[in-house]
Amino acid sequence: MDEKWIIRGVTEEGKILHPGDWSERISSILASFGRDHRLHYSNAVAPCMLNGERCLVVARNLCEINPDAYDFIMGFAKSNQLCILEDRREGDRALSVQAIEKLKLK
Repeated sequence: MDEKWIIRGVTEEGKILHPGDWSERISSILASFGRDHRLHYSNAVAPCMLNGERCLVVARNLCEINPDAYDFIMGFAKSNQLCILEDRREGDRALSVQAIEKLKLK
């Protein structure tokens, strides 16, 4: 089971985080350009929209794969008082790599 965190772009007080492209900016840290000359997000960190909110999906094993990136992302979320939730979606609702590709923000 791929365990993931969802970091919502909403603070614990209910305020929307600005700038609006925060999740893309963070995701681009671990992204790379493919042969198609397009940006491809890592399997470990990707922006998405959930229920109309900008969110960041972070694989829990990122702390083992890239501890510095994990500490940076979680530190960012905590310093901005963002809501961090477990991704409990299953089956069709779970974010697979293919689903993340479809949900990429432009």
